[in-house]
Amino acid sequence: MATRRVSTQDQVASRRPPATTPEARENQVIAKAFDLAEKRIQEGTASAQEIVHFLKLGSTREQLEQRRLETDIRLAEAKVESMGDAKKNEALYQEALNAMRAYSGHGPIDSDDD
Repeated sequence: MATRRVSTQDQVASRRPPATTPEARENQVIAKAFDLAEKRIQEGTASAQEIVHFLKLGSTREQLEQRRLETDIRLAEAKVESMGDAKKNEALYQEALNAMRAYSGHGPIDSDDD
């Protein structure tokens, strides 16, 4: 009786340690789903829905949408950074005003009155 040869892909999958976080587990399941979909496409047994899904992923519109999402994320990060910088600048202005008031003989302005 001939022994079954285990492909290198099967060996890698069986040697991979189990995920330790939910995110890693999700990534493992996603990778297996992609592997299965790829295998079904190669064998010609993929459903129309599976094929359309991958066709959409490769479309120009999808690529533009991904670029737009990346740009939106960068914009949101820049806004957060800008807000932090504005708070730092406000604190610096307050320090400068207090230093000028102290230099002219007046006490510092309480920032609790805001």
